[in-house]
This record gives sequence, structure tokens and C-alpha cells, in this order.
Amino acid sequence: MTTQVLTYIFVGATFALYVGIALWSRAKSTTDFYVAGKGVNPVANGMATAADWMSAASFLSMAGLIAFLGKDGSVYLMGWTGGYVLLALLLAPYLRKFGKFTVPDFIGERYYSQTARKLAVICLIFISFTYIAGQMRGVGIVFSRFLEVDINTGVIVGMGIVFFYAVLGGMKGITYTQVAQYCVLIFAYLVPAIFISILMTGEPIPQIGFGSTLVDSQIYLLDKLDQVTKDLGFTAYTENVKSNIDIFCITAALMFGTAGLPHVIVRFFTVPSVGAARQSAGYALIFIALLYTTAPAVSAFARMNLIDSIQDQPYSSSPSWFKNWEEIGLIAWKDKNQDGKIRYSSGDALENTKPKYSETRGDYGERVLENEPNLTNENEIYIDRDIIVLANPEIAQLPGWVIALVAAGGLAAALSTAAGLLLVISSSVSHDLLKKTYMPNITEKQELRYARISAAVAIGIAGIFGIYPPAFVAQVVAFAFGLAAATFFPALFLGIFYKRLNKEGAIAGMLGGLLFTASYIIYFKFINPEVNNAEYWFMGISPEGIGCIGMLINFVLSLSISSITNPPPREVSDMVDEIRQP
Repeated sequence: MTTQVLTYIFVGATFALYVGIALWSRAKSTTDFYVAGKGVNPVANGMATAADWMSAASFLSMAGLIAFLGKDGSVYLMGWTGGYVLLALLLAPYLRKFGKFTVPDFIGERYYSQTARKLAVICLIFISFTYIAGQMRGVGIVFSRFLEVDINTGVIVGMGIVFFYAVLGGMKGITYTQVAQYCVLIFAYLVPAIFISILMTGEPIPQIGFGSTLVDSQIYLLDKLDQVTKDLGFTAYTENVKSNIDIFCITAALMFGTAGLPHVIVRFFTVPSVGAARQSAGYALIFIALLYTTAPAVSAFARMNLIDSIQDQPYSSSPSWFKNWEEIGLIAWKDKNQDGKIRYSSGDALENTKPKYSETRGDYGERVLENEPNLTNENEIYIDRDIIVLANPEIAQLPGWVIALVAAGGLAAALSTAAGLLLVISSSVSHDLLKKTYMPNITEKQELRYARISAAVAIGIAGIFGIYPPAFVAQVVAFAFGLAAATFFPALFLGIFYKRLNKEGAIAGMLGGLLFTASYIIYFKFINPEVNNAEYWFMGISPEGIGCIGMLINFVLSLSISSITNPPPREVSDMVDEIRQP
């Protein structure tokens, strides 16, 4: 049976499972739609939380970034795991005790202001759609490569699947679908990692293989990788390129952004009690650790196998995986020295970085590029970093069923998070804007209808963002986390632990953090990308890390303006005292 057929079987079976779960768990009330009836088992919620949190960025892109960035890629590991621990231990129990399942609802009640509530909804929509862009791009990549359709078509198919179970089942359908998706994605991530670890190091546990010697050699994997990357003109794999301040700021933005992400926070409201929320947080951390402790090994294996597979190989006899990914536009080759061989080294192969293809073929059968070659270096290939995990089993020549499994896992990772984010957007529109602000007299049935309509509209917008993404998946997600750090984290943290913070301070802080962070990202990524380098960045801080500075601006504005304006009402201070006892 061919890999193509196996892929259709694996993906088809998982999609049928998701649809079946959606039909079984169809939401019949707003409580079902928003918080799954508050009856989810802590273990199941732990799996669902892990699937929700481990998005396409974790499954597809993180290992790719670590593979190419080396030690610098550790910021994603440190930031995301640290952020989850911060959320689970510091904020989640208090928010669960307060009982408001959406972040805008908490902010509206805590800061006794409809303006604060509306601003929080705007921030949430801005953050969530930025995050969703990465997920939908991940869906498109998987579909385009393994199901042989255009990336845009893949995004549209993914939208259809998410539409079905998110709109029909709400949080109840999403939760149990995510339990299944977690099982699929973690199995898909670990199986090829174990295979490749055995092949390269003889160790069945990837985490041990990462620090072991290569098969039939006394050279350690990382030592070999350091030497190979330096020989090709790169910085050694285990050395930093980024400045310490940028590493710190990216890690902080990811960490505090994670603690403020609304689609993760709502997960703690789907269980029956505060105690069950604490249990599900612990289970989720265990489930998350399975992937995050494996990712460094996957990255190192992939980089090593990639170099061995293509370096100085004639294009005419290059491996099939290389040509397969070239066909969908995520790998490109520009023969700079006209020798017909693939040369991989440091630097961008092309001017304008991203490949633009003509309709013709070159002398060796390669897709001809319209881009001019970058003649400042010898590198001849462009590799989209988001493909590394997906291509890794092919590069290592693993069986077809493993490749098909990884395709199903990649889709599970992307769809699970996209569904959670869409629900958060939908609930904020229907519950916070309509029910709590503009249409307080609507019935529960009407609210449920508006929630489904807003989810459908959000899916359409998400698809557009997936078709036109601003960067690699993990980088897009990093922007979302930076925005969350700059807006929500100070409002949530100070709302719980600082009674004196009033509505004027909270509104000014969120608005200042959002405007500064969004402006910085938009300027360097869209308006003037030619100057997107450390020479022009503020204090050497990249757009991925600027959310840390936005967060500090939020804190300063919140505290300073609260100190010169009237304190919150007495009943608000009493409410804060009550929720401090989780």
C-alpha cells in the first residue's frame, strides 16, 4: 500500500472520528457551548488542554525553528513551558474561583466598566486571529504535501472540518475532540522520534539519544552537529546568535503571554470544581512534557539527516522528499555555480528570501525561480522551516505508515488549537458584546444562535489569515503571545493581586500595551521589513520579543494612572479579597 493511500486512510479515519464525536456531544445549551457543561473529567480535560495548547506551532514549527536556530530556538521551549506553569499555578485557580469563563467578562466585572470589557474583546479578537493564522497555515501545509492539493485548498478543507465540530458542538464537542486529537498528535510525534533515535544513536528514548553517541561512532550527536554546522558556515548548533536581551524578552513575552491566553484559561472552567481545575492543570503538564522534552531531539535528528541527505548531491538524483516539497513551493533550489549539485550553507539562497516560481523547468528538471540569486554566499536552497517535522520521517526513510501518521498528527495539532481559539472569539462576541453589553435581554436560545453565527464568521476570517500568513507558524504564534503579554497578563495579574487598580488604569494599560506592541510588529513585519534586523530594533529586541516591553508599558500605565485617580468601589475590593482564597 502506497504512502499516499495510507495518508488518506489515516487522515480520513481521524476526521471521521472528530465528526462522530461532534455529533455525539452536540451542545444543547450555552453552558454546553461555552464550558462543556462543567462536567469534564480532570484527566480528559488535561488531555484537551494539552491539545489546545500544543498547536501547529508546537507540533510543526517549533522543532523546525530549533533545528535551524540551534540553541537560540530554546526560547520557545522555555517560554511556552514556563508560561503554562505560571498560568496553572498563579492565575488559573483564582480565575476559576471568580467564575467568569471569558477574559473580557473577568475584566468587565473586576474593573466595573463596559469600556474595559469592550477593549478586552478587541484585544482578544486581535490576539486570537493572529494565533489562528499560524494554525490554518499548518493545516494548509499538511494538506498540500500529503494530500496533494494546493495550500489554499488545504486551508479551506481544514476550515470545513473545524466549522463542523466547533459550530455544532461548541466547547463540549471541542473538548472531547481534543482528547482524541491529543492521542493522535502525541503518538504521531513520538513514534518517528523513537524510530530515528534508534537508527542514529541506538537509543529507543529520544531524550537519551539526544545526548548519546552516534551509531558505530564515539562522537556525540551534538558534537557532530556542531562540527558540521560550523563547516557549512553556520554558528555552532549549541551556540547563541541572538543577543541576551532578545533571548530574555522573547522568553518573557512567550511566558507571560501564555499566562494570559484566553483559550487556555477557559479550559479550567470545563471541570466541576476548583480542585478539579488544579488536577487537570497537573495532568496537562505531564501530557505537554511528552512532546516538549522530545522536541530538542527531533530537531537535532532532523538537522543532521537533512544535511546528510542533500549536501553536494546532484539534483537529478536528489531524494524524493526534496522534490515532493519543491513541488508545493516549500523547498527551492537555485544552481548558483551551474554544477547541477545541491549546495547547502549559511545565508539566504535567494533575493527577497521567499521563492517565486515560473511555469518552466530547468535543465535538471527543477522548478525555475524568478528570484535573483543571493550572491553573497554559496547557499543554493530555500527550506521552509515549518516542514521539518513533517519531512523528517521521509528524510530518515521511515515506513509509509509512519509518514501517514505524522500527517494526521500535524492536522490534529493545528485543528485542535484553531477550534479552541474560534470558540473563544465566538463566546466573546455572543456573551460579552451581545449578552453583557448591547443585547442583555436575549434568550439563551438566541445567545446560542449568535455564538454559532460568530464562530462561523470567525472561521471564514481565520481562513483568510491562513492563506496570507505573515511569517513561519511559530513566529506568527510568537506575535500572538507577545500581544497577550502586553494586554491581558497585567490586567489579570493586577486584577487579582492589587486591589487599588481601577478601571482608568486597566484601560490605559491595555490600550497602551496593545498599541505599542502591535505598531512595532506591524512596522517591522509589514511596513518596512527591509530594516527588520538588530541594527534597527529598539534596544536590539526583535518583534517576537517586543511584547515584553509592551507588558512593562502596561504595568507602568496601569499603576501610575490608578495612583492619581479614584480607587475602585468597596464592593470590588471585597470581591478581590474573596477570589484570593482559591
